[in-house]
Amino acid sequence: MNRGMASLARSPSAMSIPRIPQGHSKSLQLLKASKVPYVLPFHRIHIRRSPVCCTKFPQWEPSLVTYALTEKAGDKFLDKSSELFETLRSESSDSRDEASITKAEDRTDTTNQPVAQLQFLKWPLWLLGPSVLLGTGMVPTLWLPISTIFIGPNVVSLLSLIGLDCIFNLGCTLFLLMADYCAKSKNLGQASKSKPPVSYQFWNLVATLTGLAIPLMMLFGSQKGYLQPQLPFIPYAVLLGPYILLLLVQMLTEMLTWHWESPIWLVTPVVYEAYRVLQLMRGLKLGVELSAPAWMMHTIRGLVCWWVLILGVQLMRVAWFAGFTARAQRQLSSASADA
Repeated sequence: MNRGMASLARSPSAMSIPRIPQGHSKSLQLLKASKVPYVLPFHRIHIRRSPVCCTKFPQWEPSLVTYALTEKAGDKFLDKSSELFETLRSESSDSRDEASITKAEDRTDTTNQPVAQLQFLKWPLWLLGPSVLLGTGMVPTLWLPISTIFIGPNVVSLLSLIGLDCIFNLGCTLFLLMADYCAKSKNLGQASKSKPPVSYQFWNLVATLTGLAIPLMMLFGSQKGYLQPQLPFIPYAVLLGPYILLLLVQMLTEMLTWHWESPIWLVTPVVYEAYRVLQLMRGLKLGVELSAPAWMMHTIRGLVCWWVLILGVQLMRVAWFAGFTARAQRQLSSASADA
């Protein structure tokens, strides 16, 4: 009994006191008064556990988490996505975009350095190209005496004249290559192609074929006896042979520039036609040395006038193309400004 009373006399912190029903409170008072051992019938008490709400879920269960609106929230609801994966993915994509932008800026800075160096190398070409064209084309034709080139109406004189035109063709090729290099864009990654209009190609072919057909018709009429006095083939080749050969080279060069879409398609005929005028003027001097018939001299003069006319048309086309490019740039700038 002393042990039972000692167990009841323990402090509340040492044991958990069950809830005693009100019906047994009187019996406890009698027990204290009589000091008689009495066994209390304790009923089993069922404790109802309150559910614990957990708001932390693992990262692999994003669909279980939702955000509820409250009255105080109002319009300040979260603007991000309701799923955790989407928010994490958006943040990671933003960081990747920023990293790619910084890498692209660093790459452009590194690529701009060699481009600037290449632009610095282009500056001497603006003077070197015209100097090569002048030294190979104009100097031999203007300052070289005729007596050193023309020995007589023979094959040697013909080969000497063709050699002079070959020197010019070599210088013209170098000049066109330098011009094509200078015409390229500052950014080497961008393609700098320029396709000529179909009307321009048709006009150039008509002009070139006309300039080729006139001397061939004169040769055919002289060989058939329609033109008198008749001119032998060797003197005819000395006068107009280099002209016909260089005209064929010009046609081939223009077709290659059209096929490659090089920006020098507008410059090529101007260079060849300017030299052709000097070539025909040299033919007039040789005609006097050969005592060529009058119809041959008139033919050469007519060819000079024809090519001067074509050269003027080509220069007007250069002016038209400059205006066309300016209008295109203006429209592009206005469109970018509107956007």
